[in-house]
Amino acid sequence: MFRRLVLLLLALICAVPSQAAAGAPLVLAAASLQEALSDAADAWAGHGHPRPVLAFAASSALARQVEAGAPADLFISADREWIDRLATRGLLRPGTRADLAGNRLVLIAAAGSRLALRPAPGFALARALGSGRLAVADPDAVPAGIYARQALTSLGVWPQVAGRLARAENVRAALALVARGAAPLGVVYATDARAEPRVTVLGTFPATSHPPITYPLAVLARATSPDAEPFRRFLLSGEGQALLARRGFVRP
Repeated sequence: MFRRLVLLLLALICAVPSQAAAGAPLVLAAASLQEALSDAADAWAGHGHPRPVLAFAASSALARQVEAGAPADLFISADREWIDRLATRGLLRPGTRADLAGNRLVLIAAAGSRLALRPAPGFALARALGSGRLAVADPDAVPAGIYARQALTSLGVWPQVAGRLARAENVRAALALVARGAAPLGVVYATDARAEPRVTVLGTFPATSHPPITYPLAVLARATSPDAEPFRRFLLSGEGQALLARRGFVRP
């Protein structure tokens, strides 16, 4: 995964110079923001600005790239831990951090599933998996997987499934495992499930079963694009928030 991300960022960096001269910011964002942030980039371009260059991956992988010196302008994480880590290392521009959006955690199955299973204390998740595995983003590093582990632990079912995980490099990879039938069930964000017609939502995890899902953003200390801060403000504006809401995100 790390090598693929390095190659992705190198490709983006090679593509940026002509756009950077026109002020296009390079945005590193959590994988679950793909559709919403693409909408926002299109809207920003529609207002006469250079379209931002977007790179999506797990927040953990992107944060590590920032630490390694990747040239980028904005960072949007799917949790506070990774942006806190960058803040403690002096890698954020002071005064630019803000909470962009919130999300919900859902249990999914392939579209057409007749399984009746809702997340609740002690629910029969292991039995529903049969001989299959539960698709989740890596619960040791990726925000979506960490939230999933916290929720399943809170509901008392984590010990039943901890050894039966299909670990994915990010939440979209976990979503794809269920969509193509490689895993019978998965835990993803509500917005991811909404973006994939090949899955169905069985139920939403209780909000009390995990910390609030929050997407903080900030301009990076090494940012060079003059549009970095204006685009950040646009995302936080009424128009930007409406675009996020259209894709299922909620207020943080």
